[in-house]
Amino acid sequence: MQKKYAINIENSIHSGQVFLWKKIDNFWYGVNGGDVLRIDKDGNVKSFQNSKVDFLRKNDNLDDIIKSISKDKTVRKAVKQYPGLRILRQDPFQCLISFIVSSNSNIQKIKMSLEKLSKKFGIRVEYGNEEFYLFPKAEKLAKASIDEINSCSVGYRAKFIKEASKMIVDEKINFEYLKNCNYQETKEIIRRIPGVGNKVADCVMLFSLEKLEAFPLDRWMIRILEKYYSNEFQINTKTITEKQYDHLHQKIIDHFGRYAGYSQQFLFKMERENFQKKWL
Repeated sequence: MQKKYAINIENSIHSGQVFLWKKIDNFWYGVNGGDVLRIDKDGNVKSFQNSKVDFLRKNDNLDDIIKSISKDKTVRKAVKQYPGLRILRQDPFQCLISFIVSSNSNIQKIKMSLEKLSKKFGIRVEYGNEEFYLFPKAEKLAKASIDEINSCSVGYRAKFIKEASKMIVDEKINFEYLKNCNYQETKEIIRRIPGVGNKVADCVMLFSLEKLEAFPLDRWMIRILEKYYSNEFQINTKTITEKQYDHLHQKIIDHFGRYAGYSQQFLFKMERENFQKKWL
């Protein structure tokens, strides 16, 4: 890997992918499912559980990816502005619940709700002289009452969290199987989960199910496409229907290629930074 594509932890954490992370001294600590990860400035990852997970996707060929997505001046500018930004390989269940919680919310509120869920239903551990709560297991959330889940400030999403957890426990959703499915099949299956629409499905697929062609479309991304790509994508409505979403996704793949998810992250990072939006 060339030096110019070295991993930048700050850019990667501060890009809307993860929520249960904090910086302590010179390290980033974050909850990833039933584990706590510690990452230093050079991208060395240590795990509370001594597990081996390529969280920073170090095996991705960034030379090929950057070359592939740099189809226009806007992406090239974003890549240059935020070097080292990585898509993170997250625990699929935590990622699923995180983005169910994210619907119609903002990053600070999502972080608060997930912290409350972890504190109420997760296991407390100490790592690096710091206290953390592991992300709740699906079994725990499946057995919890709607009121108990609702006490974590998740609002109407409480029933979705419980139903999603039950589907995992009942093995109606198998994450390992989905990692090996193609994009369309994975999306079709994951959209059966209550509370999972197109955007949430694309987030889960991109950040935890190995689908680098997933391109989550929220209001920020629609604004970006309207602003920089009006000729290529021609979006005439503020909200996108199911049919429009699929059609637009195909046009996005045709333009950005099979690593479209990486282009989405660079563009999303650039636009939110331009508006000076807070991350964690």
